[in-house]
Order: sequence, then structure tokens, then C-alpha cells
Amino acid sequence: MSTISIIGSGSMAAAIGGRIAKAGHTVEVVSREPAKAQALADQLTAGAITGTYGAAPAGDIVILAVPYSSAASAVADYGDALDGKVIIDITNPVAPDRSGLVTPSGSSGAQEIAKDAPAGAHVVKAFNTIFGHVLAKGGRLDAFIAADDPEAKARVSTFLDSLGLRPLDVGGLHMAQTLEALGLLMIGLAKNGAGTWDIAMKVDIG
Repeated sequence: MSTISIIGSGSMAAAIGGRIAKAGHTVEVVSREPAKAQALADQLTAGAITGTYGAAPAGDIVILAVPYSSAASAVADYGDALDGKVIIDITNPVAPDRSGLVTPSGSSGAQEIAKDAPAGAHVVKAFNTIFGHVLAKGGRLDAFIAADDPEAKARVSTFLDSLGLRPLDVGGLHMAQTLEALGLLMIGLAKNGAGTWDIAMKVDIG
């Protein structure tokens, strides 16, 4: 098993961290607010540790579990400390009124984050179509991933599988635009057609 670093200490960080700890990996929690990082590490138990915000993460896989509005500044704060890392972007760049996405036309949150990351880092889009409380319940859920680097994509697929998820490759990082639109669709479905947030996207492969 390996060490997986999570930047962030909110509900998604807790849900993903819980899966990681249960799978037997070591979780490193890092936050701008050290007390919140420590509280989440204590909650996860199973040997979870905390790191120093802005310093080189202990894990080779780093999960960016902050709101999209904070993602660019977080990547900038780390700078070259993220060089050589696989960065999993879980953000949904949704407008506050949930009327659409706030990314530039023809781009995605993941692509914008990749522009700010060191050249040696590899951004992978994942987790953005799974609600945190659904992820925390357990079960084998479908997890869509998009990335340009084949090795990074393979490593994230293996990692997701170890968490009891089914990784489904949707293509290059440009497909993150579609996954983020799917995240917005899931929110709309929960609020309107489904009438509940206890939903997950599932693909039937015949």
C-alpha cells in the first residue's frame, strides 16, 4: 500500500479519505488550517498523518479536494513541490447559482489547473461525478477518469480499483469538460428529477 495525500479537509476530503484508509493506504491530510487537517486525520484514524501546507506532499498521488474557486491558489502555493506528482482534480467549477460552469469556453477546471501545475505534474480528473455522502456509504461505484498521460491514468485506475470503485476511462483531459458538465447534470437531477441526493451514475456494459 502507499501514501496518498489530500489537500483539503472538507466533506469530500473526508469521504475520499475514509475510502483510502479503509483500503489500507496511508492518508496524508493537508490544509491551510492545520487544526482542520488534524481533526480529519484523527477522524480517519488508521495511521492517517498531516502534512505542511505548501511543502512537498508525502504521496505520489495528490488529491486536490478544495473548491474550484480555491484550486488555482492552492496549486500556486505548492508550486514546484507538485512536480512529478499525479494530481487528481475532483472539482466541479459550478456557478454559485448552479446555472452553468464558470470555466472559459472550450476549457475545463482540470485543464485550467493543469496550466498552473508544474510541467512534470500530471492532472487526472476523477471523483467529480460522485457525491461525497454516496461515496462514504461504500459499495462499488463507477468512477470516471480523464487524463492525457497514460501512465498517470493507469496509476489512478489501479488506485480507484483498490478503493472498491470501478474506474472508467473517458479519454484525454479535454474530456474533463464533459465530466464537469455531468457533475452539473447530477446536481440538477438531484434537485429536480430524482428528488434526492442519494444517487450515483452507473454504466451498464453489456
